[in-house]
Parts: sequence; structure tokens; C-alpha cells
Amino acid sequence: HAAVDRFLAEHPDQAGDYAAFSRSELGTAWRDALPKYHPGDKALATRQTSELTLNAIARHLPTLIGGSADLTPSNLTEIKGGHDFQKDHYEGRYLRFGVREHGMAAISNGLAAYGGFIPYCGTFLNFIGYAAGAVRLSALAHHGVVYVATHDSIGLGEDGPTHQPIEVPTMLRAMPGMYYIRPADGNETSGAYAVAIERRHGPCVLALSRQALPQL
Repeated sequence: HAAVDRFLAEHPDQAGDYAAFSRSELGTAWRDALPKYHPGDKALATRQTSELTLNAIARHLPTLIGGSADLTPSNLTEIKGGHDFQKDHYEGRYLRFGVREHGMAAISNGLAAYGGFIPYCGTFLNFIGYAAGAVRLSALAHHGVVYVATHDSIGLGEDGPTHQPIEVPTMLRAMPGMYYIRPADGNETSGAYAVAIERRHGPCVLALSRQALPQL
């Protein structure tokens, strides 16, 4: 605490931000920034509306931090205009977890347990299986992790059975303490993020499509 007190004494302009961080205060600006869609708007995959939502709210949630298990171009989880978190660049908010789904979920649990942060992490829905132990711990320990799980159906392209989530939704729906949300369009994607961001004492899996879906 001495280091924190020294920092706040040297940077009093940031005392309010630190107080909000320590109390996990979200404010309201991020909710106002949630994208809205109308029937007739362009059909988009919910992984695309997820990307739009994530970037819209990130500007108003400085404690939102996360990344993907080596699937950023597919999960569409990158915060635009930001930096990667790495050695000598601790201001970065994007984590390149590599092909480590379990490690990614475990790190996200740690960020949630520390407090203040809003951790999110991305992979294909079927690959949640690789992270299942840590995902289940999120639910058991009431950690507010947002799991961005794209490619939510068998209609996902050329990858075949290894990438097709058949039993995974049933597992997640049956998991005590887990919210499993599969939005049908852009507005439901925004609503799913609203639920997940405000749920600071429990995890959410957002199951998102590869295919374009009409705005309902």
C-alpha cells in the first residue's frame, strides 16, 4: 500500500480513477455506447457485432483487458488502437495468450480475483473444452470472466468435426453458476455484453456465429 500511496501523492489527478478501479465501478457511459441495430441493417455474424460492441465499450471501460488463444483474426477480439500487454509495455490491454486455452482462462480468473479488472478471453466454442477446468473454476469461485466463444455451430466452414461444438453448449448450460448466452443478432449481442460486463461475480460464455445473421 505504501507504493500506491506514493503514486497517488505524485499523481493526484489519477486518484479518482484508482478509487473507481478499486471499487470495480463501471459508470454508465459504456452502456450508452452499446451499438443498436434495426431491421434492414446489414446482416453480420455475431462475432462481428461482438467486435463492434467490444471496441465501443472499451473506450469507456479502461479496466477491460483480454485477448485470444492465438485466434484473434477469427475471434475478432482485439481492441483497436491499443497496444499489446508485454514486457516494458504495461499500458497494453491486449493479451496474446498463444495456443493455451486453459492457461488463458486461468489468467483471466486471476485478473478477476485480483479485483478491478474486467477480463475477457476468446477462443472457438468447441475449444472451451481445453479450458474446461479453469472455466468451471470461474463459475465455482464467482469470477466475472467474459468468454468470447466464436464459431458456435457445425456450419463453420472447412475445419470439420474437430471444430464443431456438439456437446459443449449442453456442458456449459449445465454448469452451476455459468451464464451461457447465444445472441441471435446485433442487438442481442449488445445485450449479452451488458449482462456479462455487469455480472462481476460470475462468468458468462458468449456463443457467437461465424455466419452472417439478419438484424431482427
